[in-house]
Amino acid sequence: MLSARHTVLRYDQRGTGLSDRNVDTIDFESWVDDLETVVNAAGVGCAPILGISQGVPIAIAYAARHPERVSRLVLHGGYSRGRRRRGGGTCVDEESETFARFAELGWERTDSSFRQFFTNQFLPDAPVAQQRWFNELSLLSVSGATTGRMIREFDRIDVSDLLEQVNAPTLVLHANGDLRVPFSEGRLIAARIRDAQFVALDSKYHLMIADDPAWIRWVGEVNHFLGSADIDETIRRVARLTAREHELLDLMAQGRDNAQLAATLHLSDNTVRNHITNIFAKLEADNRARAIAMARDAGLGSG
Repeated sequence: MLSARHTVLRYDQRGTGLSDRNVDTIDFESWVDDLETVVNAAGVGCAPILGISQGVPIAIAYAARHPERVSRLVLHGGYSRGRRRRGGGTCVDEESETFARFAELGWERTDSSFRQFFTNQFLPDAPVAQQRWFNELSLLSVSGATTGRMIREFDRIDVSDLLEQVNAPTLVLHANGDLRVPFSEGRLIAARIRDAQFVALDSKYHLMIADDPAWIRWVGEVNHFLGSADIDETIRRVARLTAREHELLDLMAQGRDNAQLAATLHLSDNTVRNHITNIFAKLEADNRARAIAMARDAGLGSG
């Protein structure tokens, strides 16, 4: 979605993905240093920073320490205070340690039941196939031992004293039903960063997915904030579609032809043609190529 209008640089957190897996140090200061290293290596002067989940406090710390390097800050589903820094005493400490041990003991088992525990918090209402994909990706991306180490560090983070030092224009987004990070944490961040904008998303998802109706709003809010006003109208037009039309447009943007659309959604060819006619009318698109381009601008078609 963002790469349609912007150059996007992302990296795998140390100990995960394609980054070095066996590392001696996994802590908050190292994560902030890693972000600085990536920015420097890319030769980026001043640019927007997107932080998601635990990436939010890292982005906050970086923006406070390097105001000259951050033009805008987009923060989604995050916190300034880790689980153990929000109050609650020994009960919360025990919960945090239980999550860490849960990952260490069961992450790499053949069955996915231990990983599913975390998936249910990240993507609670996602289709079974998508949850299965997330379980498999989690296993491929990180070991159980490293996950346990990271959870313990995440839960001890506290950058709340840095919020007033953030000078970059900031957009904070948080799902009101987020099961992983309390909605109140997003509100706290927005309240304490000067002139921050706060967007409450009507969703249970910790991570946004294209199947969630809130995704279209997320795309629109972020693009508008980043200055992509030229596609605001596209976002509004896509939002006019019915759920079925939205589904069809998403499949079209993936490159499916009419016959494949009909087979995938169990519709007649004539019904598919009628839906496509309605889609073109609502998008004010002259042809299929234009409709697909608009769909991709709106974040659809990723599969």
